[in-house]
Amino acid sequence: ASELPSPANCFGFFPSSLHRWLFIMLPKLHLTKNALALHLLLKRPKRLINIVVTNQYLHLRHHLSKVSIFVGAVYIHRHISAVHSARSALGPIYNGSVMKTPHKTENAHISEACERLIEAALPHVVFDGWTTATLDAAIAESGVDAGLARLAFPRGGIDMALAFHRRTDRALADELAVADLDAMRIRDRIIHCVRRRIELVAEHREAVRRGVTLLALPIHAPEGAREIWRTADIIWTACGDTATDYNWYTKRMILGSVYSATVLYWLGDPSPNFANTWTFLDRRIENVMEFEKTKAQLNDNPLVRAILWGPMQVLGAIKAPGTR
Repeated sequence: ASELPSPANCFGFFPSSLHRWLFIMLPKLHLTKNALALHLLLKRPKRLINIVVTNQYLHLRHHLSKVSIFVGAVYIHRHISAVHSARSALGPIYNGSVMKTPHKTENAHISEACERLIEAALPHVVFDGWTTATLDAAIAESGVDAGLARLAFPRGGIDMALAFHRRTDRALADELAVADLDAMRIRDRIIHCVRRRIELVAEHREAVRRGVTLLALPIHAPEGAREIWRTADIIWTACGDTATDYNWYTKRMILGSVYSATVLYWLGDPSPNFANTWTFLDRRIENVMEFEKTKAQLNDNPLVRAILWGPMQVLGAIKAPGTR
């Protein structure tokens, strides 16, 4: 802004021919009562001049009668870089001289409402569980519109419990995406991931307990199993699983059972820093490794391979999702 010419000496930037042309042509233009925007594109390259005309400072009484015009700003080539810098600072939503404010989508509004409602609900879950009463208390404390809250959690408490579980899964996925897991053995990767999943909700153990109780009901058991499967899939994906056959499914089934058993043990673990839970997790992973060793030994046995040839042909037709 400091490089732009002041209104008093802005005519010093006009070529003499343009100066004369301006005073000759202005009376012939159709002027409004208060303002005129005049855009001149000269024939010489990169000589775009934007002239904003208002009713101050410059009086052309003998040509324009009572219309007062002020040439407010003249941008020539040596000032274009400053304009570009300003536009760059404003970001990609700048369009010419008009700023466009991005509008949130419906999903963005719902996601934001979910986060606020869950944060407000966590202190109440300890007493009321994942119920409609907890949702009502969260609406009152968070300030979220009741209609938007019902849109975010149409079934009340069960939807809040599922959203709480998925929120922790997203936090785990974001953390594992930047973690250095390649330096670990596959066993250590799994232990690390399961442990981090539990540690992320360690301060909300009662909320997890209430969620486990709710999802254990027969009416909600399928949804609970689906969430455990999704958690196991996030962990295996972060650990670099490349299986494309039936092993893609068996790995997630086994890990889901290990994760579920560890969470149940953790909910009743009174040891400092949950030391007994991590020992329990180590034992469960050891059991899985022993099972894999036994399976490998059976595959090396010619008699067992002959007996299982038929079932293995059927299993070989099973592919991971997205795999032909």
